[in-house]
Amino acid sequence: MFIKYFEFLIAWRYLKSKRKDGFISVISWLSLIGITLGVATLVIVMSVMNGFREEMLSKILGINGHVTVMSSFVREFENPDRVIGKITSSDLSSYIKDGNFIIPIIEDQVMMSSEGVSMGGMLRAMSVDDMAKLSPAFKSVYGLDMEGNEFPRLERGDVVIGYQLANKLGVDIGDEITLTTARGNITAFGTVPRIKSYRVGAVFNTGMSIYDSGFVFMQLDDAQLFFDLENKVSHIEIFLNNPDDSVVFVERAKSVITPAFRAYTWQSQNSSFVSALNVERNVMFLILTLIILVASFNIISSLVMLVKEKSHDIAVFRTIGASRGEVMRIFFIAGSFIGVVGTFCGVMLGLLISFNIEWVRQAFQTLTGTKLFPDDVYFLTELPSKVEYNEVLWVVVMALAISFLATLYPSRKAAKQEPIDVLRYE
Repeated sequence: MFIKYFEFLIAWRYLKSKRKDGFISVISWLSLIGITLGVATLVIVMSVMNGFREEMLSKILGINGHVTVMSSFVREFENPDRVIGKITSSDLSSYIKDGNFIIPIIEDQVMMSSEGVSMGGMLRAMSVDDMAKLSPAFKSVYGLDMEGNEFPRLERGDVVIGYQLANKLGVDIGDEITLTTARGNITAFGTVPRIKSYRVGAVFNTGMSIYDSGFVFMQLDDAQLFFDLENKVSHIEIFLNNPDDSVVFVERAKSVITPAFRAYTWQSQNSSFVSALNVERNVMFLILTLIILVASFNIISSLVMLVKEKSHDIAVFRTIGASRGEVMRIFFIAGSFIGVVGTFCGVMLGLLISFNIEWVRQAFQTLTGTKLFPDDVYFLTELPSKVEYNEVLWVVVMALAISFLATLYPSRKAAKQEPIDVLRYE
C-alpha cells in the first residue's frame, strides 16, 4: 500500500510544473489538450453522423414505403387491389405494419408554376385515408382552419405542397398552382402537354428540404384523371413493422405475387445513399482518430524528456531499493494520467456539445454571419445529433489504449537505466 502511494506521489510531483522542467510540463499540457479535443471531436462527429443517418432514413422511410411493388412489364398497372389482396391474405401480412399499411401510389414528375415562377418537382398521389397514415412523418401540416400534423380531408382539386415550395412559388393556402405533365394528348401536331390548375389545400413541413421544396401530394382520383390513368397506379408501397425485415419480405413475396410484378427493398432503392453514409462515417472515424494518435506522440516525447531530466532521481530510487517495476510504474502513471484526464474531459465536452448541437450551430452562425449546415445541401433544416453510448465507450477504450501504449516505451526506458551509469560522475 505504501509503495502504491509512493508511486502515485512521485508521478504527481513530476507532472507539476517547475521552472527547471517547465517545458516538459507545457508538452504534457498540450498532450492533454490534444487528447481532449480529439476525443471530443470524435464523439461530436460520430453523434452528428448517427443523427444525420437516422434523420434522413426516418424521413425517407416515413414517406416512402419499406417495400415497393411494381409491374415487371408496364409503367402503370390496373387493379392494384388484386395484388394487395394476395399479399394481405398470405402470411406476409404479419410483417406489414397494422396488417394493412399498403398504399397504391401514382408518382411522376411535373412542372409547377404560379405567378410566372416555374420549377420541376415530384407529384405523389394517394387516397386521403392513405395520406392520413403518413401523418407521423410530417412535423406540421397547415390548412384552412386547422393546424397540426394530420392531413386534412382534401376536397377534389386540392393539393398539399411543402412550405419551401410554397415560398418559392409565392403561394399560400387557397391559392392556385398550375401543374404540367409531359403525358399529353396526341394530336396531328404532336403531343400537347396536359396542363391543369389546382388549389393549395394545405402546406406541410417534414424538416427535410428535398421533400419540402419539391413534392406535391394529390388525391389518387385527381391524379388518375390528370395523367389519364383510369384505375391504374404506378406502384404499391408497403410499410413494415421492422424496416430491416424488407429483404426477407421480398424473398417470401416472390412466391405470392406473380412474375408480372417485382418487389424492391428500400435498401436497394437507396443503396448509393446508404453506402455513402456508411463510407463517410467510417472515413471520418479513421481521420479523427489520427488526432488522438498525434496527441499520444506528444505523450511519448514529454515522457522521454522527463525520463532524461529525472535520470538522477531514477538512479537514487534504484539505489535506495526501488525495483525496476516501481520505476516503470511511476512513469506509466504519469503518462496514463494525461490520457485518462484528457479522455474524460473530451467525453464530457463531446457529450455537452452533442446534446446542444443545434444551439451551438445557431450561435456559430450568429457570431460568424455564415450559414452552417445549409438545408439545400444537406436536405435537413436542423443539425441532427444522436449519441450512441456503445460508440462513446469504444472511443473511450480506444483513446485509453492509445494513451497507455504511448507510455510503455518511455516507462521501460526509465526502468532499464542502471544507477551506476548515472551516478558514476556525481
